[in-house]
Amino acid sequence: MAGHFDNSTQTNLTGKVLIAMPGMADPRFERSVVLICAHTAEGAMGLVLNRPLPEIDFGDLLEQLGIATDGSARRIEVRFGGPVEPGRGFVLHSVPEHGDDPEGRLRIGRTLAMTTTRDILEDLAQGHGPDAAVLTLGYAGWAPGQLEAEMMQNGWLTGEGADDLIFGPAHTDKWQKALRAQGIDPSLLSAAAGRA
Repeated sequence: MAGHFDNSTQTNLTGKVLIAMPGMADPRFERSVVLICAHTAEGAMGLVLNRPLPEIDFGDLLEQLGIATDGSARRIEVRFGGPVEPGRGFVLHSVPEHGDDPEGRLRIGRTLAMTTTRDILEDLAQGHGPDAAVLTLGYAGWAPGQLEAEMMQNGWLTGEGADDLIFGPAHTDKWQKALRAQGIDPSLLSAAAGRA
């Protein structure tokens, strides 16, 4: 079945968050929290949750895309989603628990989805659309086996993707909050932490 592993030795991390461990080799992901949107045998794709782009205004972005607003546009936060395709937008948003997913929408969890089509931006520009939404530019991608290798090297810890991590604005606290949710005191971690 597409999108799911049939190998019982691998874990599908779709809908989970990755929490960068101290000593993360890639500075683009230092102290980052990443929502895994898709994880298959072909690799993984995720969106960074705690890197706001305050210099990019959602209204200005709509204008650049030629999407008309009538003054009722929702105030949507724009974030750095990752280093791959930084000009491409992804809207993370809430969805009803039941119902069909239209083309361009990838359901990540029971009430969470990612949409890449222009129509969601048009809805948000008119004051409509999902209750909770953020726009990310770019994404994080891993080749087959790459994410698993990084996890084995203590690059990432996994956790649950709570709404406050996904939609909340307290970006400076998200890394610590994600660690504490796993029962880990961030002040006790060091870059030289070993594996048990």
